Amino acid sequence: MKVKINKTILELMQGDITDLDTDAIVNAANTALQLGGGVAGAIRRKGGPKIQEECNKIGGTHVGGAVITTGGNLKAKYVIHAVGPRLGEEHEDEKLKDATLNSLKLADKNNLKSIAFPAISTGIFGFPKDRCATIMLSTTIAYLEGPTKLEKVVYCLYDQDTFEIFKRALQSLMHER
Repeated sequence: MKVKINKTILELMQGDITDLDTDAIVNAANTALQLGGGVAGAIRRKGGPKIQEECNKIGGTHVGGAVITTGGNLKAKYVIHAVGPRLGEEHEDEKLKDATLNSLKLADKNNLKSIAFPAISTGIFGFPKDRCATIMLSTTIAYLEGPTKLEKVVYCLYDQDTFEIFKRALQSLMHER
C-alpha cells in the first residue's frame, strides 16, 4: 500500500527490513545500543560487527532518541537506532512519537532520500501494535506535511498480522485528512 504525502511516498510492505536497499533502515534499539534479538539481532547477523562497534563508540541514547551508524554489510547505507518505550513505563506514546520523529529528523539531517521503519517497541518491549501503528504513522504523516528531503518512507512489517494492523491505521489516518 502506497500513499503520497506532499512529494514523499509513504509505503507499507510486509517483509524483512534487513533486505531493503533504502538509504537507512531503522533498528528498534535499546538504550545501551546492544544489538540483541528481534530486528536488532537480524541487523547484527546480516550487517556484520561494524554496526555494533559503532554503537559501542556512541555508547547509548535515551528512550525516544535516535542515533545513526553505518549499514555495514546491509544493502542500506545506514542504520538509525531508535529507542522506543517498554510497555508500562510512563509517557510511552510520547516516547514512541519522539523515537519516530527523531529518526525522520536524523535522516533529513544526513540528506537521506529514503528510510524504512519496523514496528518499534512491539516485540520484547510489549507495545500494542495498533497503538504503535497509529502513533508512528500519524507522526510520519505530520512530519512529511512539512519541509523534508525524504522521497520515500517505508514501513516494513515482518508478519501479515502487523501489516494488516498498519494498513488499517493508515487507511483511517488518510480518511481523516
